[in-house]
Amino acid sequence: MVTLLMDAVKEHNMRLQSGAIPVGVSNRHVHLSEYDLFALFGTGYMLTKTKDISQPGQFACKETVTLAGPHGAIEKVRVLGPVRKESQVEILRADCFKLGIKAPLKMSGDLDGTPGITLVGPERSIYLPRGVIIAKRHIHMLPEDAQQFGVVDGQVVSVQAGGPRGGWLGNVVIRVTLTSALECHIDTEEANAMNLDNSSKITIGK
Repeated sequence: MVTLLMDAVKEHNMRLQSGAIPVGVSNRHVHLSEYDLFALFGTGYMLTKTKDISQPGQFACKETVTLAGPHGAIEKVRVLGPVRKESQVEILRADCFKLGIKAPLKMSGDLDGTPGITLVGPERSIYLPRGVIIAKRHIHMLPEDAQQFGVVDGQVVSVQAGGPRGGWLGNVVIRVTLTSALECHIDTEEANAMNLDNSSKITIGK
């Protein structure tokens, strides 16, 4: 365990020195409140973790739900844990056309002015009055990372990706917390457009 921790710290420091930031590609997914979890899956239900994801304390679950909008539905949308104070649905731009929903571009947790959607689980379906967003691309980092890169929480930067379809992405929001793992989050549409995946790296533009 100590060796693994030392290796992780060494790798993190090497990334800072090179300026390379790992890419995390995010598909559509759902965060549930405990109240909505119980409504969809049954009272007292506990999420089943299948694997940890990059940000500390967060994990992918076995559970999935169906998103139902005015024009169509998308099945088997993954639930991510742990439970939150309020449910949130993160979709792709193309999903808006299939569902018939105009989801705004928002940071996670900023749900003011967002549309609602119906979620269908194994026990019953529920209607969320709000909470559907397209997530803004962003970079998670620790305060010491922010100091190293010369950025602050909430700052908007541009990033550069290499490769045959590489280029620049603007309007990337810096998110600094005490529990972050260094990673640039983009969705699958953005990743596909630039031929990026979870093994890719980006750099912050100067």
